[in-house]
Formats: sequence, structure tokens, C-alpha cells
Amino acid sequence: MTSGPQPTLRDGDVVLRPWSDDDIDVARLQHDDEMAKWFDFPHVVPSFAEHAAAVARWREQYDDDRRTVSFVVEREGQLAGSVEVRRVLDHIGELSWTLYSGHRGLGTARRAVRLLIAYCFDDLRLSRVEAHVEPDNVASLRLASRVGLRREGLARGRLTRGGQQRDEILLGRLATDPPPESATGFRALLNGALPRKRVIAQGLLRDPRGQVLLCELTYKPDWDLPGGVVESGESPRDAVVREVEEELGLTRPPGPLVAVDWLPPWSGWDDACLLVFDLGTVTEAEAARVVLEPREIAAVHWCEPSTVVAHSRGPTSARVVHSCAAADSGSTVFLHAGQPAADPT
Repeated sequence: MTSGPQPTLRDGDVVLRPWSDDDIDVARLQHDDEMAKWFDFPHVVPSFAEHAAAVARWREQYDDDRRTVSFVVEREGQLAGSVEVRRVLDHIGELSWTLYSGHRGLGTARRAVRLLIAYCFDDLRLSRVEAHVEPDNVASLRLASRVGLRREGLARGRLTRGGQQRDEILLGRLATDPPPESATGFRALLNGALPRKRVIAQGLLRDPRGQVLLCELTYKPDWDLPGGVVESGESPRDAVVREVEEELGLTRPPGPLVAVDWLPPWSGWDDACLLVFDLGTVTEAEAARVVLEPREIAAVHWCEPSTVVAHSRGPTSARVVHSCAAADSGSTVFLHAGQPAADPT
């Protein structure tokens, strides 16, 4: 099956064109350690025969319904690199790109990949393009963002390089996405790339004698305040109300924030921020109506703050003690792993 001649694409002095036999020696002699590293080439500079075979393969795949389309990148008449799209499904293309040493850092790759993406959507009629980039390939991640590819996830162990499994970041762009230079498109790119931190909301419940309610949990030895992870798009205040209803069957209005605790990475968990809200005093009648969520809560206990340490690790027990003190004084305390953060002054 033929697809007509491969086109030439232009953005001023940046040109994407089909490979010619005259490009083979010029291109292969510009291969360097950087290219060999990211593409896992067996040696840095391929032989003439190896590169000629690659060019022949790209031509065959273009003629086979454009399964792969590889372009030479020229700038000001000089061979600067190459870009390619490989069709992985009828509507999805996987992008790759490389610039030769001496042509990097000049904006050529960005303009070339933007030309390639426009070709994918306009000529190949793809609805999605994507790229897989290793987390430490900072230059390619930056380029992907600038051409409108959004970070979508981490594919663990997807790649084998140097005999070892490597992770790759999946980035994608839809034909319907707004241009990356638009306000909407720029915000979407930042939203996909900026760090995300887990947020946990807990409730401080006390009885008329000042004892604090702690949950004996089924999945960890520490007794802890009721609460849980804030869901995507959910307010922490709403989350603590929901969690207390789910875990204890109590409906409590959210009170003031009494503690913010930063939890460092621990035992396979990423770091997180934990917010403790004062949910007020529970009457004896309310306490009698507590219904436990059996998958998570084995029992509840009313404890003096000073005795919490006997049932919880240091950071957890310290957080409970400081939360009680803040609630009593009508203040909010900022903690690092349960302990008051050092005053920078």
C-alpha cells in the first residue's frame, strides 16, 4: 500500500524532509554519547550499512500505510537531527526526536516537534500523540511540555536499557487539546507537571471529661484519630466530615483547624500534609450510637492525652497531644512529623 510521496514541512528556516541517501554519512557521524545513552544504541557511531538499513526501513514503513514516518530536521540548510512518529494504534502515534551535538539548545527541536505534531493531526488524522521519556531526561521532558504534551503517569519498568529495567514518564496530547501557548493549554500543562501532595484530614473528638477518641485500626498498630485521605476535588473540611461518618457513624460539623502536620516519606509512602479539625465534644448518648466500619476500625478508646504515647508511635502521639493543646488555647499549631516546627528566627 502506498501513501503518496512523503511531504516536506517548514517553519521558517526549520525544515522537516524525507531522508536521502546523501544524509546517511552526515547523520551517523554526528551521533554522540548523549544519543547512544537515551536510545540504548549498542555503539555510539553506527556503520554506514547500519544507518542505511535504518533509512531503508523507514521508507518501507512509510509506504506501508505510513506506519512510521521519519523526517530529517534541517536548519539553515544543515542537518540538525531527526523526528519520527510511529503508529501504535490506528488513532495513536508515538513520537521520538533527537538533535545532534551543536544544534541543541537553540529551539530547533521545539519547532521541529511542533511541525511533526501538526502533521500527525492534520495529515495522518491521529487523535492522540504520546511520548515515553525517562524521568532523568530533563531536556526531553522540558521539550515535551513546550510542545503541549501533558504528563499522564509513570510506567514503571517499561524500558530495558543497559540490561536494566527503567521507568518512563508517559506524556500525551489530544487533537482537541487547546494550544500550549493559550492560557487554558498552559494551565493544563502546569497542572499535569507540578508536584502533587497527599492530604489527610482527621477529627479531634473529646468527651465531657476531655478524653480524646482514638481508633484502634485493623491495618496498623498505632491508635490514631479518625479520618482519612482527602479525595480529588474534595475540601479537607468536607473530607473529615465524610470520614467520621463512614468510620464511626457520627455526623459532626467541622470545627476550627487546630493542627497542620507535615509527614515525611515513610515506609513506602510519599510525604503528605495532615490537617486536624476540632469536632467538639461528644455526649454520652452520641458515643453510644457509634457504629464502627469493621474493615478499618477494630475498636475505639477514650484516652487522656497523656496516655496516648502508650498506644502510638512518637509522631502520632505527639500530634494528638499538640492538637488537644491547640484546641484548648483556640490556636493552630504547625508541626513537622508531630513536633512543632523550629522557629526560623
